[in-house]
Amino acid sequence: MLTLVTGGAGFIGSHIVTALLEAGHDVRVLDVLLPAAHGDRAEPPVLPAGADWRRADVRDRAAVEDALRGVDAVCHQAAMVGLGKDFADAPDYVSCNDHGTAVLLAAMAATGVRSLVLAGSMVVYGEGRYACARHGVVRPGPRRVADLDAGRFEPPCPQCGDPLAPGLVTEDAPTDPRNVYAATKLAQEHLAAAWARAADGRAVSLRYHNVYGPGMPRDTPYAGVAALFRSALARGEAPRVFEDGAQRRDFVHVR
Repeated sequence: MLTLVTGGAGFIGSHIVTALLEAGHDVRVLDVLLPAAHGDRAEPPVLPAGADWRRADVRDRAAVEDALRGVDAVCHQAAMVGLGKDFADAPDYVSCNDHGTAVLLAAMAATGVRSLVLAGSMVVYGEGRYACARHGVVRPGPRRVADLDAGRFEPPCPQCGDPLAPGLVTEDAPTDPRNVYAATKLAQEHLAAAWARAADGRAVSLRYHNVYGPGMPRDTPYAGVAALFRSALARGEAPRVFEDGAQRRDFVHVR
């Protein structure tokens, strides 16, 4: 089977390429090498032997259609990642993530490729699951500056103000995207669902949660807290911890 991996030179994408090749599949890689994830590299990345490398933007319809020739399935990892600095970044996120996905899906419909695996994200769930002893599962609002200044870091019940108990988020939990990146990732899922219905295709979205492991970028918003802590320890410094240090995260190994 020939699989096209968009973003296949990235942290997660490169591991997918390796896994596919080790399983005996043929792999084609399409990646524009966004500086936010790859730095200002001028040369192609070192990919496993046997991978067909194409440097192109997923928003380039002609390049995408050419990359789809003979392809059986697509694993769509290409995206602009992180939360952005402010809302001024919104056009870039929407262009890379949603317009890029729309171009890819239109090209897949035109070339007859009917199988898609999409890189989703846990951020579509919002703040996670919280329960109040009196009101059950609730959705807390944004944290207030006055609470943060007073050292109250956990959100209260939006109905009665009592403390909340955090819980596990289930796969069928309501989506509640609360930043531009999250909104674009959820929009990708809706686009994929619309494509699947219109083109008689099938799509699966994998909602990744704080991925870490070999090849993880260092000291960038893309990498996350695990990489920042590791780099600090390697320099002989104490990791910088915000708030009370009691916050928790799930981490999933890239492999």
